[in-house]
Amino acid sequence: MTHAIAVRNTLRGHKHNGGRLGHRPQARPGNTRNPFLTRSQHIETKNHRVNEQIRTSPVRVIGADGSQMGIMMIEAALAAAREAGLDLVEVAPAERPPVCRIMDYGKFKYQQKKRQHKAHAHQIRVKEIRVRPKTGEHDVNVKLNHAREFLAKKDKVLVSVIFRGRELAHVEEGRRVIQRILDELADIARVESPPSQQGRRIVCTLAPK
Repeated sequence: MTHAIAVRNTLRGHKHNGGRLGHRPQARPGNTRNPFLTRSQHIETKNHRVNEQIRTSPVRVIGADGSQMGIMMIEAALAAAREAGLDLVEVAPAERPPVCRIMDYGKFKYQQKKRQHKAHAHQIRVKEIRVRPKTGEHDVNVKLNHAREFLAKKDKVLVSVIFRGRELAHVEEGRRVIQRILDELADIARVESPPSQQGRRIVCTLAPK
């Protein structure tokens, strides 16, 4: 009983530090790779119990490097996290025993928010490729490859056939070029606005399928 009271008093003494154990390294905003997740141990995006919030004992512990540290009493697991200057985070509370991981929880939360923001941050942009009625085979293929890259990134593509000088007298050549581009990209794109002549150019907008 005396030992249990001493353990509780020891753990209570860490609460003034906001549930954090020791000094934690600062998050590096440029590092987009999450070093804490492994294929075999996915961390859920819900709120986690951290450090003294974890009441269950024993727990299965995963080290900061992903190594299996085995089943430990909660006091020993907290001590291991404290020694590493990191946090003990309950990542799989439904398991028996629950699975905890030693990590920098602040850094994990920062990277988690960054990933969520990035997932919703993509805005559809319109990229343009320009060709001429007399554009050669090689150059057309280069433009097609660029268009495929844009469409693969879920951007729209504005195809423009530009006429200069007397080229405007050969509109059918421009239509032939733009139709070839549409045919080549039919597997990855749909026509959002069909080809139409606008002054000295024929334009068409493609959207990713």
